[in-house]
Amino acid sequence: MPISAVDAITPAFQHTKQQLVEPFGAGQWARLALVGFLAGELSSGGGCNSFQMPQRTSGSQRFLDTGFGTGNPAFSHPALYGGLILLLIVLGLVLFVVFVYVSSVMRFVLFDSVITKHCRIRQKWSRWQGQGWRYFLWQIVLFLFTMMGFIILVGIPAAIALAAGWFNQPKQHLVPLILGGMVLFFFLLAFVVLLMVIHVLTKDFVVPQMALENISALEAWRRLLPMLKAEKGGYAGYMGMKIVMALGAAVVVGVVAAVLILVILIPIGGMSAVVILLGKAGGLEWNAYTITLAVVVGSIVLMFILYLVSVVSVPAIVFFPAYSIYFFAARYPALEAMLHPASTAPPEPPPMPPPLVEPIS
Repeated sequence: MPISAVDAITPAFQHTKQQLVEPFGAGQWARLALVGFLAGELSSGGGCNSFQMPQRTSGSQRFLDTGFGTGNPAFSHPALYGGLILLLIVLGLVLFVVFVYVSSVMRFVLFDSVITKHCRIRQKWSRWQGQGWRYFLWQIVLFLFTMMGFIILVGIPAAIALAAGWFNQPKQHLVPLILGGMVLFFFLLAFVVLLMVIHVLTKDFVVPQMALENISALEAWRRLLPMLKAEKGGYAGYMGMKIVMALGAAVVVGVVAAVLILVILIPIGGMSAVVILLGKAGGLEWNAYTITLAVVVGSIVLMFILYLVSVVSVPAIVFFPAYSIYFFAARYPALEAMLHPASTAPPEPPPMPPPLVEPIS
């Protein structure tokens, strides 16, 4: 009989303990942090709070104000604004596509690393590129579906309200605006929940099928749907238990990550203030070079902070995939066979030599 969502916790915890602690390997811990970060697994078990530093009107602030003021010729031409915005949009789209592809392949690298209890990024990257490409196409299609859904859910009601003139005199149409906003809110909430369920079920139960049978995401979903219908309660319990554990892990990891980020931001903030003051004293202004340098340095610092948060989240990065693997293995024979390979039969003992018969004298 398949194990329940509660019963899958203990083997997943033991699996995580054996992979990370018995024995402890700093190299594997660092590699798992990178794989988990690139695979997008941080959202499953941790997060960090954002901090808003107190603002002061100082020399550095005046330096920023004068750099971005209207008197700076670098920001006074509309064409420059338009070109910069277009460049940022194109760059953002390119980075988005690249990150989605890398994340798709790393999802299979993480699955393989948890199954084998060993993380080797270079070897596993080459192995899983085919399945990662299929998963990448699935994620792009899902993204387009998401954008279309938001456009329909938000654009159509907004067009209706605009055509009815509700936005021209909103005080005279408070009742339909409030009621319409409430209905729209619940529709958006239902749509977001649907997307989250699809995302979780895909990475937890579709990816193993794609990995073990080399099939597409659509084919894996076609096989998963009968499983969901046959055991609605079991999978619903899995989703509920995972939400509860993810919230608990997010609190623990979030507190640790918040302390770590605060410790890191203090020296970084001090160094930034010194650099800004030196730049002001040297007569530097915001131009294409200084802006590019600031963006590059800021991106490096941000990636470094996110990686440290990923290092803190490694136990969650391993536990949650292991939890889904042990839960699904009891319902998916191919995964069960990979998780618990049949032990090799003991060799047969050599035949006994015939008894020695002493000659009769």
